[in-house]
Amino acid sequence: MPTSVIMPALEMAQETGKVVHWLKRPGDAVRKGEPILEIETDKITVEIEAPASGILRDVSANEGDVVPVGQTIALIVAAGEAGGAGAAVPPAVAAAPGAAAAGRVAGAVKASPLARRIAEQHGVDLERIRTASGRIEKADVLAYVESQKSAAGGNGRAARLVAASPKARRLAAERGLDIGALLGSGPGGAVLVDDVPSPPRPAAAPALGVPREGAPGVGTVWRIMAERMTTSWTTAPHFYLVREVNVTRLASWLDQARKQTGAHVTYTDLLIKLVAAALARHPRVNASWKDGAITQNVEINIGLAVAIDDGLVVPVIHRADTLRLPELAARRADLVGRAQAGKLRPADIQGGGFTISNLGMFGVDAFSAIVNPPQAAILAVGRIADRVVAVDGRAVVQPTLVLTLSCDHRALDGAHAAQFLGTLADLVEEPLALLV
Repeated sequence: MPTSVIMPALEMAQETGKVVHWLKRPGDAVRKGEPILEIETDKITVEIEAPASGILRDVSANEGDVVPVGQTIALIVAAGEAGGAGAAVPPAVAAAPGAAAAGRVAGAVKASPLARRIAEQHGVDLERIRTASGRIEKADVLAYVESQKSAAGGNGRAARLVAASPKARRLAAERGLDIGALLGSGPGGAVLVDDVPSPPRPAAAPALGVPREGAPGVGTVWRIMAERMTTSWTTAPHFYLVREVNVTRLASWLDQARKQTGAHVTYTDLLIKLVAAALARHPRVNASWKDGAITQNVEINIGLAVAIDDGLVVPVIHRADTLRLPELAARRADLVGRAQAGKLRPADIQGGGFTISNLGMFGVDAFSAIVNPPQAAILAVGRIADRVVAVDGRAVVQPTLVLTLSCDHRALDGAHAAQFLGTLADLVEEPLALLV
């Protein structure tokens, strides 16, 4: 029996995913667990593995298409069944009048409620519209209506069947372009999103203008990251707690850890270890705000904000409280390296309960981070710098850093947050307290 390849949900708030690149083509043999395509979400680009071994067939999502989570985008059939499987069908092809709706069960037209309503308004028979997925969406109906209009007013020209992805059709309609006049680069000449030319750029954009989708320098990862952070900023009531901590003994611990383990341990690794210990003592901070309620996280999974060219990703170090320092350092280095190379796996970004954002390496003294929803808090870490501090009534110069805890007041109150930050500050100033 064929196995469906679906657009996975890699994040809690994810609704769609973009097909970036198919690593395998229709008809190729694949093995279970072998990467077959790359998809892009609002945070990362990841490789999706084959859910079964067999032959890849019926690819219905082209590179560049944005697909709803849970939608089937291909099938994998056993080698013995491959001969009977249907050939791949270019998406969003409008069938000629009277043509059979191939690939669908007779008499059962799958269509979204909005697509059905629009079809009724325009008197369109849904049986005349064919899509590769077997489900008709709004864009498919509108494209069919436009094709009929063109056929009626095209100086006697017969309507020409045009293979195109739904998003390509929508973009073409928005930009006033004839989809039939575009040269497609997809299978069978299908028109893809990249084949739809962008409208001419204005001579001078307004100083406060917001970049459009697809504008130069604004990729999907960055755009959706901006949307999610805007949602967090405008819906989560933020409050901030700040502590300046002495890191003299933390620096000594770092030197000892490097000498004793031989591992490339960093200050970030030490902070992750200390944050995990503080979360274990204050589990209320290790929580999320979901569906109007506080959800307690069972495991201590710490996300680390990593800057990449296209925006920001947050790979997660799972069960950080159970890892020895060399293991934690190795895990952190592996995740950061693969994040920067665009090779994170779905599991690498799932399950985070708390996030650390460190800008100290960029010379930043202190900053306030935006909470990473649905988490309750995020820790912003500044640089280590020599500052004048009071020690036993004397002014002395010692290394310190500033910790800023940003909190979502819906999930965390000031008292619990202050207790957590106080414990973390004590651990930073006296790391040996971990042994107690």
